[in-house]
Amino acid sequence: MATVQITFLNSSVVASAPENSNLLRVSLREKGGIPFKCGGGICGTCKCRIEDGIGNTDAIKPKERKHLTPEDFANGYRMACQTFITGNISVSW
Repeated sequence: MATVQITFLNSSVVASAPENSNLLRVSLREKGGIPFKCGGGICGTCKCRIEDGIGNTDAIKPKERKHLTPEDFANGYRMACQTFITGNISVSW
């Protein structure tokens, strides 16, 4: 299985994870530091910005559309709990 590299810019943590890993779960496991409360797309607290590699994320989910605006998406924002990684990214929050 291929691995991807996720750079958590706020905490300076660089983590490797299997391709198609959930961004929030990797942050929790590797102590990346993305804030969250529910982890299930209900609260919106895990809003983060994909600074580099937005094309290496999966499709935007309906739960994200409830918390983020089209402008947010255009500026690289996603909800970590709903985002799966298909390649290397850098993320901030």
